[in-house]
Amino acid sequence: MSLRFCAIQSKLGNLFLLLTQVSFFCLFAYSCQQLATWLHSPLPGSVIGLAILLLLLCGKVIPEKAVNNGAAWLIGDLLLFFIPPVVAVLKYEDILEQYGITLLSSMLAASCLVLLGTAFTVDRLFNFERKLKLQKQRKLQQALRAPILVSKTLSGSAL
Repeated sequence: MSLRFCAIQSKLGNLFLLLTQVSFFCLFAYSCQQLATWLHSPLPGSVIGLAILLLLLCGKVIPEKAVNNGAAWLIGDLLLFFIPPVVAVLKYEDILEQYGITLLSSMLAASCLVLLGTAFTVDRLFNFERKLKLQKQRKLQQALRAPILVSKTLSGSAL
């Protein structure tokens, strides 16, 4: 009975922590949007918020575990956040009619360049890692092949 109660209590604690962190993100996003509006910033509040959150995390003002569960949940349900862009497409249909091909081709080219750059970087890192591993293996093999010199005093021939 006690074990079951502890499990339920743990689940409720995790749920409360998750709700607290997600609420923090929502409040933080709203605050940053209001800040961007108040400053008449060309940057959207979400970008300002990401920059502030990055600085707070890098400066260890906010520990990573304080936002980890909420961020993981939000990323897991990220598909829900693509609904506003669909609404924006419907709202700005005339702009897409005029610049749609240019926008799509530039996004496609940018995505391809990012994929190629990532593939090139990963390939270089794997080759570098493989070379380091081969060097370690060669050194180990050379160390095992090296003749073991025994001192004449230890072998008994110096007596």
